Formats: sequence, C-alpha cells, structure tokens
Amino acid sequence: MGGPGRGPTIGPIAGVTINTPDLGASERAYVGSLGYRIVGREPVSVAQAANWGCPAVAGARALRLQPAAGDDFTFTLVETPALPGYRAFASFGWNAAELIVRDVDGLAGHLQDSPFEIVGSPQDLSFTDAIRAMQVRGPGGEILYLTQFKRPLDALPAPPARCAVDKVFIVIVGGPSLDDLLGFYSRRFGTPTPQRMESRVKAMSEAFGLSPECRHPIAAVPLRAGCFVEADQMPPAARAVAVPPGHLPPGIAIVSFAGVHDSTPDCVRGPAGEIIEIVA
Repeated sequence: MGGPGRGPTIGPIAGVTINTPDLGASERAYVGSLGYRIVGREPVSVAQAANWGCPAVAGARALRLQPAAGDDFTFTLVETPALPGYRAFASFGWNAAELIVRDVDGLAGHLQDSPFEIVGSPQDLSFTDAIRAMQVRGPGGEILYLTQFKRPLDALPAPPARCAVDKVFIVIVGGPSLDDLLGFYSRRFGTPTPQRMESRVKAMSEAFGLSPECRHPIAAVPLRAGCFVEADQMPPAARAVAVPPGHLPPGIAIVSFAGVHDSTPDCVRGPAGEIIEIVA
C-alpha cells in the first residue's frame, strides 16, 4: 500500500474510536451536547476486537454516532474500565481529534454545563484570524478541538461545516521523534513530507509543567480529501502509556481512515503505538 511519490493512499478520516469508562456520560456528551445521532448500539464483536489487536474488549458495550448532516464519519464509543493516571498529551499515541463547527463561541456557551470540560476557551489562532477554536475534554479523557473557519483558507482547504458540529478532519498523534512519525506515514501511506514548524501545544506543555509559550516541533501530514494528521514531537519526559495486554488504549484509542483499493478493514500500529484502522 502506498509509497512516496504516489500521493496519499489514505483519507478522509472515517472514524474515531474512544475508550470511555462511562458510556452513559459519553452518550450524553456527544448526543446531548454536540448533536450527534445514534446509528448503532451493539457490543464489540469478537472479530472486531481481534482486528484491533485488542481481544480483551470483545463483548464491551459500544455506541456508534454520526453527525447530524452526514454518514461519512463515525465516533465509536467503547466502555471499558478507566486506566489510572491517563491524561491526553502526557503520553505517546493519539492525543486529540479536531472537528469542524459552525459557531464556536455559541457552542462554548452551550457546553458550559455539559459533560465536557472546557480546557481552552474560543480564540483566534496565532497565525490567522480566519480560524477560531476551543478545546474540551470528554468523559473518556479524550481531547477535542472544536474549530470554526470564518472564511476559506487556500493553505488549509478544510471541509465546510454542514451542521453545528460536523466531522473530524484532523487527528493529532504524539511521539518521541517527529522524523520517525513523518517517515512512517510517508513510507506506509505515501504522504508527502510536510513543512515542519515550532508551535505552541498548550495541552502538552501543561501536562509536562512547561510554559504555555513553549514551542514544540510539529508538522501537518496531508491526507486525501482535505484531512490531516498532525504529528507532534513530545518532550523527552513523555513515555508510552502502560495498556494492559489485549485492551484498547485510553482516550482516543483508534483512528479509522478510508483507504484506496482496500476492501476489508486492516489495522496497523504506528511508531508512537497509535492504532490505525484502514477501511474501505
């Protein structure tokens, strides 16, 4: 699959699987506060758990959700016990998912008394006032970026928001080496080598007691259909999360991507331990 020079063989982002200790709280958060709709309520099958490489989650309660305006993206919420001490952006793997929204300031008011914890209030991005975003933490410890494009940007051709809270278009992975992350996605999925930059990642700086102005090496890996994987090089103190054998990682556990010419789901592990699922 793939190969440098042929263009990305994955994209768009088709789904995000979140591991949560309280499926009811997560349902209230995503359905009641983000307006997602339930499209399935079945336990994780033995075949699905095996495909993920996580046989211990077979039979776990699960919920599938889609945005109000489309069926091209799915959140899958899986209920398993919490992993003590887990915190997004403190360990390697998937750290956040970024969703397109219509009105981030209005959404912030709506989320004040919700199961989501607001960890970053709405503000324009430092490099452009065309993008305004906020950050929240969900019941599973997952971090979501809620992002509004006030006008189109040629440099970041994001999909339009078709409803108040639409699909994920960027996922964020953190690892010990930016070179290793970029090299893996290029070799495995034919992604071009993106421009590297030094950027503030406030959630990561906070997790390691660094100044919020600290800048970290990152790059936005372009995929098909206007989606991206943001690759972050984490501080030297970051470590892999200790997941019990056969279980899902905590928080954002899996990201599913549409794959070119793939007919059956296939899972691989990235260099940060992230689970990558390729679907038809």
